[in-house]
Formats: sequence, structure tokens, C-alpha cells
Amino acid sequence: MSWGALYSSAFERVRGRIGKTGPVLLAYNTNIDAVKYLDSTDLERRVEDAGKENVLRYSEELPERITSIEHLLGGILWSVRRGKAAELFVESCTVRFYMKRWGWDELRMGGQVGIMANLLGGVYGVPVIAHVPQLSRLQAGLFKEGPIYVPKVENGKLELVHPKEFEADEENCIHYIYEFPRGFKVFDFEAPRENRFIGAADDYNPNVYIRPEFREHFEEIAGRARLAIISGLQTLTARNYRGPLEEMKRHLEILGENNVPVHLEFAFTADETVRKALVDVLGLFHSVGLNEVELASIMEVLGEKKLAEELLASDPVDPVAVAEAMLRLAEKTGVRRIHFHTYGYYLALTDYKGEHVRDALLFAALAAAAKAKLGDVPSINEVVDAMDVPVNGKASEVEKKLVEEYGMSNGMAEVDNYQLVFVPTKIVERPKSTVGIGDTISSSAFVGEFALR
Repeated sequence: MSWGALYSSAFERVRGRIGKTGPVLLAYNTNIDAVKYLDSTDLERRVEDAGKENVLRYSEELPERITSIEHLLGGILWSVRRGKAAELFVESCTVRFYMKRWGWDELRMGGQVGIMANLLGGVYGVPVIAHVPQLSRLQAGLFKEGPIYVPKVENGKLELVHPKEFEADEENCIHYIYEFPRGFKVFDFEAPRENRFIGAADDYNPNVYIRPEFREHFEEIAGRARLAIISGLQTLTARNYRGPLEEMKRHLEILGENNVPVHLEFAFTADETVRKALVDVLGLFHSVGLNEVELASIMEVLGEKKLAEELLASDPVDPVAVAEAMLRLAEKTGVRRIHFHTYGYYLALTDYKGEHVRDALLFAALAAAAKAKLGDVPSINEVVDAMDVPVNGKASEVEKKLVEEYGMSNGMAEVDNYQLVFVPTKIVERPKSTVGIGDTISSSAFVGEFALR
């Protein structure tokens, strides 16, 4: 079959079933995104004012956290130079004030949990139970209508209510998103593709604050879930990771007792100690999702330096290097499903077999293209609008390599007792935004796969 036919078939199969999946438990990070579309003249002036030489140093190698304006601007340039996303915690009050004065162009739902809740619950109609560290009126108002619930405890009794019915006015947790398009030029740098840099300027999400409702009533919450997605661990550090990880492990044990498959969305994690700790517990998860920067960072802590370098050496990313890294990760941790997403194609490595894995990836690719094209997807029926978006032209070379190396057919191959699945993605030339596309991909593929089982 052609990829066009496979896309069409996958969409129809998933659309008919996905609303019957769930509830899906989503934890732990929800925030408000203040989105700024970068202007090269303005950014160059700010870099010159801060001291160009110092700023450029951090465009070579990211700091672990932002404690100065040079760190912030250097981090932005790091992302622009590579066309790669990065997120760092903003520790300095001076830098937070600087970002607030710099301003934003729009406010949106942010955090992986918030974005996934709006997609799964507000677009697909999948019931979700979301962890929201702070429920301000502004935060609650950013949730879509639909089967989206947060736990509320009154007189010791747990209830699930829509965030707008939670009736609290807690703090605003704001993350500053600096977006740039493909071809964005600043000094001698030109962005090879569109992306963004994120400065996390709240004290709840970066410390993975877990609400008392979740701590005290998690057994009951987990008992209502059928699937779970955990995210938001990327800004933890060696100083603060132990408490949140111990609580997460407790949650994983309870979910395991309830036979709830759990996916970990592995965002860029700057702290090597935290990366090692997450790799150590990866076997407690059913699934993990990551891109080439994140996979390379894991290979580094596993001692696979050469493989880590290969993952970042070419564009598009060498799929054989990716497959080898996925195999090493699966063998060393025991995680059953690894979903790799990069610009132009996705791969999935699973210790089980079936076309439903490929079809879920195709559905996810359509959903991502629809989000890039429309900015926001109002309903699942609008996802089909992405059918006319062309499939990535460079993906044929990627597929050819996989066919030669693994004998892949129709996007599927057997490799060392695992199934390896490939799909080419659809490329929107000028996306309205890149924020949330990775979360759209991972949640659509994970939930879509279980919808097809």
C-alpha cells in the first residue's frame, strides 16, 4: 500500500475507537505558556547589551539552569543554531523580571499535562484525570470543554471535577516560550528548522510539586485510570530530585498493581544525575517517548558516547543509529515500547508485534500536522485536514536505509526479537507554532495504540 492509503486507513480506524479509551491519568506538569515570537534585530540588540562574548559561550554549551541574562540569551541562541528545542529552569528573580518586561505575544495552555489534557479530552473525547500544580482562574480558563477532570477533596471525599469547577484561585505558573521560524537569522546563525527555547519561571513545576489530593488519594485515583502518561521531570536537579522520584515510584507501583500501562514523556533533561536516575527506573514504565537530543543524552549516561554523537551528526537523523540506540535502551532497561520522534519520521521499537503500532504512529503524525497547520485542533474531524499536507520528501532515503539494514516492509521489520516500525511524517512548511507538537505526537500514538488493541 502507498503511504497515503496507509494514512487514510489508520485515521479512520483510530477515529472510530479512540473516544472509547480511558480514563487516562496525566501527571505532573501544567502551566501557562507566555509565547514570544523572536525578532532578530531585537535579539541581537539584547545580546550586545548583555555582552556578546559571554552570551555566545552559552550558545555552545547549555548551562544546567538559568541564573543570568547571559544564560537566557545564550540558551535561546543554542536552540536557534541547532533548530532544537530546550527547556531550562529560571532560578534568578532578576532574569524572571527581565523576561516579564520583554513581554509576550500570546498566552496559551502549557505544560505537557495541560496540552495533552486539552488534546485527549477536549479534542478526542477521551476522559482524562489531570494533575495541575496550581489552579489559578487563568489556568482553569485555558482548559477546553470536555471530559477533563481534576481531583477535588471535600470532607475527606474524592471527587473528579472539570478544572473550571474547581473554584480556587491559586498561583499562576508561567513559562516563557521563545519561538523562531525556519531560516530565522541572528548574527551568523540561521535556524535550520523552526523550534523554541523555554524558560521555566515558576517554582512548582520545576520542583515537581505534587498536590495533596494526589499524595493522599492516589490509590483511588489510580483505580479509575486505564492508561497513564507521566511527564514534567526534565527540570529536576541533583538537589531536588529525590523526593519527587520517590513519590513517582510509589505512584508507578500502585499503577502497576492496577495493571495500568504508563508512558514516560522524556523531555530534555539537563542534569546528568537526574537522567541517570530516570534511566534506572525506566523498566517500571511500559513506554517512553523521546527525540534525538533526548536519546543522545541517555546514550551518554549509558556510556555509549560514539552512538550519542552519531545521533546528532546528520540531518535527517541516521535511522540505523536511532534503531541501535533504541535496542540498547530496551535491552538495558526492559522498557517494552520506545517511541522516537524527529523532524520527518518516527520509529517505534516494541517487544510485541502488530500493525496497530504503525497505525497509531500514522494517526499521531496526522494530528501533529493538523496542529502545526491550524495552530490548534478544534475537533478530531479537523485532523483529516492534514491529509493534504505532503509526506516528508527526505523520508524515502530514511526508509531505504531501513529496508537495506533490516528488510523493512510496509514500515515494519523484526529486529532482535523486537518489532521496529517506521512512518514518514507530514511536513507543514510554515507551522503556526511548534509548542505542543511533541506532546500531540506522543499522547496520540500511545493512546491511539491502545484504542486499536
